Amino acid sequence: MRRRDFVTLLGGSAIAWPLAVHAQQRAMPVIGYLGIWSAESDASRLTGLRRGLNETGYVEGRNLTIEYRWHGNQPDRLPTLVAELIQMRVAVIVTPGHLSTLAAKAATTTIPIVFSVGADPVQQGLVASLNRPGGNLTGQNQLNIELAAKGLALLHELVPSTTTIGFLGNPTNSMIDELVTRDVLAAAPAMGIRIQILKATTDREIAAAFESLVQARTGALLVGNDAFFNSRIEQIVALAAHHAIAVMYASPEFIVAGGLISYGASLTEAYRQVGLYVGRILKGEKPADLPVFQASKFELVINLKTARALGLAIPAKLLALADRVIE
Repeated sequence: MRRRDFVTLLGGSAIAWPLAVHAQQRAMPVIGYLGIWSAESDASRLTGLRRGLNETGYVEGRNLTIEYRWHGNQPDRLPTLVAELIQMRVAVIVTPGHLSTLAAKAATTTIPIVFSVGADPVQQGLVASLNRPGGNLTGQNQLNIELAAKGLALLHELVPSTTTIGFLGNPTNSMIDELVTRDVLAAAPAMGIRIQILKATTDREIAAAFESLVQARTGALLVGNDAFFNSRIEQIVALAAHHAIAVMYASPEFIVAGGLISYGASLTEAYRQVGLYVGRILKGEKPADLPVFQASKFELVINLKTARALGLAIPAKLLALADRVIE
């Protein structure tokens, strides 16, 4: 080969090679994640999401990119954050909670959205039906509303002499909060207990809610299964320990962090299911054809170390019912 031909060939390759690499980089799918605070506060969710993605062959940083957007518990920022993800042409948007799902649904009818919510997505107007969602949304329902009264009953079993139990809800998510509050208030009279309603939308208000419990000498609390509260696990568990209050949570992640008792589905497992659906959509399946996954595994988890610190003896009946006991 003549030197001139070699130089020409080399020069052409130098141009083509970066273009090929650029094309490969653009071929890597990008998904958007609409979270509340940070990767640290959403650790349980993100662990599950990545696990599900990995099971379908997608590994963040290797053959998948995740663009994170955090609204800082300010729902009014959601439309702007969704617009950013749409402008980036993400392949899928993951929406933890009802508010982020509504914001994404209002912004796009073409980009697939995989949600995790706590109430019937058909009744909430998110999908046409559970078996055939029909649009660009699918995901999973953790059945938060259905489980609240059961959580209250189990907490009453734990502290039967307590005549007043607090209920902590998030009014920002008003549609869900009203339904859960209604069910909790309806279930209480049959147990012979009164409900002290508490609301919190910020870290400061969560702390104030615990102060209200202390002032009212209310020794037990049921925490609503809300995306905001699930992002403040460490704070809520620490406040419960500091004020010596028996708290019932809605997911076992609270108990692993030192909480007393929980009844509900695992956040990590829920978002594993979300990850599996995202992976299937990236491989060509349509959200319209993916049935909404209904949580079916609900665990009663008890932390004996925390119970001893609170001076509580766990009734034998509860211990027999427990799916897991943390020593």
